[in-house]
Amino acid sequence: MTTSVAETTVAGGFARRKLLGILSSSWVAQCCYAVAKLGVPDLLADGPCSVDELAERCGANPDALARLLRGMASIGLFRRTAPRTYALTSVTEYLRSDVPHSLRQMAVLDGEEVFRSFADILHTMRTGTPAFDQIYGEAFYDYLNTEHGVAATFAEAMNANQLPATLGACDLAGVGTLVDVGGGSGGLLTEVLSTHPAMRGVLLELPEAVRQAGKKLAEAGLGGRVEIVEGSFFETVPAGGDAYVLARVLHNWADEKALAILRQVRAAMAPGARLIVFEQLVPEEDSDPDAASGMVDLLMLVLLEGHDRTEDHYRGLLAEAGFVLETVHRGTGPNADSALVAVAT
Repeated sequence: MTTSVAETTVAGGFARRKLLGILSSSWVAQCCYAVAKLGVPDLLADGPCSVDELAERCGANPDALARLLRGMASIGLFRRTAPRTYALTSVTEYLRSDVPHSLRQMAVLDGEEVFRSFADILHTMRTGTPAFDQIYGEAFYDYLNTEHGVAATFAEAMNANQLPATLGACDLAGVGTLVDVGGGSGGLLTEVLSTHPAMRGVLLELPEAVRQAGKKLAEAGLGGRVEIVEGSFFETVPAGGDAYVLARVLHNWADEKALAILRQVRAAMAPGARLIVFEQLVPEEDSDPDAASGMVDLLMLVLLEGHDRTEDHYRGLLAEAGFVLETVHRGTGPNADSALVAVAT
């Protein structure tokens, strides 16, 4: 079967338009950042509002804001209800700060530190080291230790991540105390303790996340069942838990530091205690990679020193730290975390 010139031209036109859409996607992301940073979605929470009123309330130039909202409305991110008057759509509802699973802080983080890091991706390609370090003069987590406002944004952005679906596949029967190591603002513990009324929790985190976790757990009525410990998992991990969790922690670090974290966790555990590691797994062979997880791995490359790993890679790290990997509950779908259940030897 031959392909006509006309068919080739149509196919080529589609491919070219697709690439043009990809090339301009960063513009759209930065527009989302701008309205999130200005607080426009929060101002539209009660319904449509005029550009002039929005501009006065958020401190923007009226004409510039009108052009921004008009452009975003043209691709379905806002809805024009009258001349120079706009409302949210179901998508930009998630840029409000007060909705469950809000992505406002993710938009801010992506629009600032992440965007700048990807802008210097050539540095990473040429050196193999994070562009973030080159731009900001220090590693990402060192930067968070001094930039407390960014640390707060990061903690809230990470809390917006959906809980791993594979959490439901993990057997927590007989677990009296669950220790969430690097547990962010307590989203996972909130979910688990809400469905296991006899269980207690311990959360280990850095200062800004600890502040947010205390508030979140108290609002959920769980403050009396959780001990919140401020500290670094490179230095100490609370002892005495029946099970421990590392959720999306290890992929942030190179092997040497990931192993150091695992050893600190193992030192806190009694033989026979369980460790559950939630991470995306990359294929054993580099073929047909999942597009979403591949991009997350690239984010690790430009922003941090870590990377996603294969099941065998994690098995080796766990064994070196004193664990036996017993069960793997594989995630399904884009960006899905798998649960690796290991036992302390």
